[in-house]
Amino acid sequence: MATQSLTPESVSSDARNPSVTTTTANPLRILHILNRLERGGTELVVLKLIGGLSEPNFQQRLAAIRGADPLFDGASLPGGGLLSAGEAHRSFQFPLFRLASIMRAYRPHIVHSRNWGAIEAIPAARLARVPVAIHSEHGYELEMLAGLPMRRRIFRRAAYSMADAVVAVTRELGDYHARMAWISPERIRVIYNGVDTERFAPRPETRLSLGKRFGLPENRFIVGTVGRMVPIKDHPTLLRAVEILVQRGVNAHALLVGSGPELESNKSLVSASASLTGRVTFTGASEDVPDLLRAMDAFALPSISEGMSNTLLEAMATGLPVIATSVGGNTEVLEHERSGWLITPRDADALASHLALIASQDSLRTQYGAAARRRVVERFSLERMLEDYGNLYRELAARRGIKALAR
Repeated sequence: MATQSLTPESVSSDARNPSVTTTTANPLRILHILNRLERGGTELVVLKLIGGLSEPNFQQRLAAIRGADPLFDGASLPGGGLLSAGEAHRSFQFPLFRLASIMRAYRPHIVHSRNWGAIEAIPAARLARVPVAIHSEHGYELEMLAGLPMRRRIFRRAAYSMADAVVAVTRELGDYHARMAWISPERIRVIYNGVDTERFAPRPETRLSLGKRFGLPENRFIVGTVGRMVPIKDHPTLLRAVEILVQRGVNAHALLVGSGPELESNKSLVSASASLTGRVTFTGASEDVPDLLRAMDAFALPSISEGMSNTLLEAMATGLPVIATSVGGNTEVLEHERSGWLITPRDADALASHLALIASQDSLRTQYGAAARRRVVERFSLERMLEDYGNLYRELAARRGIKALAR
């Protein structure tokens, strides 16, 4: 995806002259800052906001410090495309002044940054005198589980103190960052991710045709997962669970959707197992996630840690029975033995046992799948997420005397 620079000459006269105490309602200009635009949960949330909070109430731009995945071909971005705030291939950079320059040119009412890779946007917003600065935390990296390095804790503490609001996508994640930054948990708001419950909806009548479309063998119990193939997602535990199922006589098949640095390693695990030969399908990154979910009988999320998994929400909205590890936001999304099952990370035997149970009982699959969808529709819809973020933006703008358009 092409990126562009932003100069004062490229911005409308209204954007060059924002009024912090305006009496005439105008769209709220929001500048979202990411480390890099790629196929991940954080980026998906930002694109949902850009698509859902639209004009005339909001005008939004997106800037990335390290550019975009060349394979990225998601929803078109507003206002002329992705803004470049750094260099894609430099491992270390401190884009404070570049970010401040972009902010002075675009003159947003609100800057909203995400995760450690974009946290410099908060001091940059203060340097550029942006009225409102928000920082969000969306998830974990494997190295975070043992605690953050002292320099990150200190910098986060400073950035959080500069921000008008700090947001986490789960209470558990908010509590973690509160501990790491030595602040009160009440300082961090929680806004859950949301899923389009119409796009991700059950269509059981299509399962057979979808299985043929994706080359899946007929009459097999299809357990799948969706996500980047990185160590923290722990695909090997799912593969081991399927191996156990096959060895116990269950006609099982794994459907793994996603790509990443662990893809070849996971393929090697399959090649080395006689039980898994011909029983695992790797799709790579795919635009067909809704239909791939509909081709599954069950969904597994074996992550070692999670912030708030969008793919978990999508699977539940699709009406799939779900087994997930009892980590991070999974415990806030999934009700154990009501809308799914929670297991200990890296426990392939427990995962296999739950899968064997639902493979043997169609009625149980239907019962838990329906409960999972109800849970998402009631608590984690896209509409609710958009409303929560819209209310946050309006509230903080109003504190600065910025009068936004009514909804």
